[in-house]
Amino acid sequence: MVSAMLDGGARAQLATTRFGDVRWVPSIDSTNRHLLREARAGAAEGTVVVADHQGSGRGRLDRAWVAPAGSSLLVSVLLRPDLPVERLHLLTSIVALAAADACASEAGVEIGLKWPNDLVVGSRKVGGILAETQLEGSRARAVVVGLGLNVNWEGRLEGSELAGSAVALDDLAGHEVDRGRLLVALLTTLEDRYRALADRAGQLAQAAEYRRRCTSVGRAVRVELADETFAGTVADVDDEGHLLVDVGMCLRTVTAGDLVHLR
Repeated sequence: MVSAMLDGGARAQLATTRFGDVRWVPSIDSTNRHLLREARAGAAEGTVVVADHQGSGRGRLDRAWVAPAGSSLLVSVLLRPDLPVERLHLLTSIVALAAADACASEAGVEIGLKWPNDLVVGSRKVGGILAETQLEGSRARAVVVGLGLNVNWEGRLEGSELAGSAVALDDLAGHEVDRGRLLVALLTTLEDRYRALADRAGQLAQAAEYRRRCTSVGRAVRVELADETFAGTVADVDDEGHLLVDVGMCLRTVTAGDLVHLR
């Protein structure tokens, strides 16, 4: 259980950040859904909800996120950023970067970032991120960012229908990965990255790092939108988090959609 993994030293370390209020539950419908309810009730920025199991875990486009109990890091954080709506994408970016940092430091695994919100190794998905916003006028009253990370699946992906498209950290590292240490590394790194968003220079630096670690740049892709599908080559990710796709005659800007790497 994550709660048991956070000893006094870990909690003392988190107490130096805004993420000191870590609430563990053994099972929940969805950490994001729960924290959105808490946000409406006035929960403080930095509140964290972690679960061993989600009954109704969700990814983008309301897709189900299913994981055996205790196998994954299922965590949501509450942020109340002083950012205009057009820059809220940076919150997904910094959580992705913090997760990649934590995987490198605690599992020795280098993670790539697939636009818009996947964590990958090669062509296989290790985790995903879902950000949900409560707006007040043109500003965000609250943003809940959820992360689901495959950690200790103990070979259960082998032979399953997910074997070719998903992978867990323990398979990549060759040993069990401590979820408590992974959580602490994630949150302490996220504190630094979130502070960096306080000014435009810091925002641009985080956007540049996301761009550098984005595995979609330079790839031939198929872009699937609500009303059309097209193919091209990803030229860049701009400072606003939009995908720039070279379709031959011009660059198309994609603000939201599904992306399939073709090779």
